[in-house]
Amino acid sequence: MKKILITGGAGFIGSHLCKELLNGENYVTCLDNFFTGSKNNIKQFLNNSKFKLLTQDITEEYFSEVNEIYNLACPASPVAYQLNPINTTKTCVIGTINMLELAKKYNAKILQASTSEIYGNPKIHPQKETYFGNVNPIGIRSCYDEGKRCAETLMMDYHRIHNIDIKIIRIFNTYGPNMDINDGRVVSNFIVQALQNKNITIYGDGSQTRSFCYISDLIDGMIKMMNNENNFIGPVNLGNPNEKTILEFAELIIELTNSKSKIIYKPLPEDDPIKRKPDITTAKEKLNWEPKIDIKEGLTKTIEYFDKKLKEFV
Repeated sequence: MKKILITGGAGFIGSHLCKELLNGENYVTCLDNFFTGSKNNIKQFLNNSKFKLLTQDITEEYFSEVNEIYNLACPASPVAYQLNPINTTKTCVIGTINMLELAKKYNAKILQASTSEIYGNPKIHPQKETYFGNVNPIGIRSCYDEGKRCAETLMMDYHRIHNIDIKIIRIFNTYGPNMDINDGRVVSNFIVQALQNKNITIYGDGSQTRSFCYISDLIDGMIKMMNNENNFIGPVNLGNPNEKTILEFAELIIELTNSKSKIIYKPLPEDDPIKRKPDITTAKEKLNWEPKIDIKEGLTKTIEYFDKKLKEFV
C-alpha cells in the first residue's frame, strides 16, 4: 500500500482525489489550510483508518515518509486567489519548493497540478503543451498565472538537477459536486443564479469560450498520469475539448434547471481569457485518456448537488 500525500486535499478536486485513492487501498494524508477547502468535503473519510488530516499551510515545511505527492494546494478561482495575491504566489513558489524537497528526501514521485491559465489570453487555439502562452506578468491574475508557471519551472529544475520523479498536468476548467457555492466561477455562479431564478451574470458579450471537464474524468486523468511508467513527465493538458461560448453555457443551464432567470451583461474583467480549449492529443497518445462524461450528464449531477446545498441554507 502506498503512502500518498495530497496537498489541498479538502478542496473541490482534492476531495474527489482522496475518495478515489482511498478506494484503491492506499494510505492518504490530506494537508490543507482550509483557506478555500472545506471539512464537509472530507468528513466522510475522517473515521477511515487509512486517512489522515493535517491542518497546515503548504508554505510551512513538512517532513513525513511518503511515496507519492499530489500537489494541488492553491486557491484556484479568481475571487479566492486575488483575495490574498501575495500568499497565492507564496503557495505556488514556496509551497512547491517544500513539496519538491519532501520528494527529494524520500525519493517520492510528485505530480504538480498546473493550470490552463499558464497559457494566459492565448494567441493559439486550441492550446497545445508546446505553446509558451501570452501572460500579463503584472496584472491582477498574475499571482496565480505566473505562480503556476514558476511552479512548473521549479518542477523541471528539480527533475534536471536532482533527478526527482515529476509529473506535470495542466488542468482546464473542471466542474462537479464539492465545488464551493461562492467560489465565483462560471459553473457555480450560473447554476446558483439559475436555481434561485436570479439574473445570470455574463461578463463581456458572452462570445468568449470555455471547455468544461467533469470531475471524474479529470481524476481519472490525474491518476493515469501519476501511474504512467514510460518516463513521460509532461506537461500534459487535461480537459474537455468540447468548446462552448459563455452565452451558450448560460442558456444550457437555464434549460437544464427550467429556470426563469434572465441573462444580464457586465464589463469583462482585466486579463480574462477570450478563448480556452485544450488540445488533448498528448493525453490520448501518452495516457490513453480522454473525457467520457457528456456536458449535460455532468451538469445534471452538478445541479443536483447545488440544489441540495441551497436547500441546506433555507
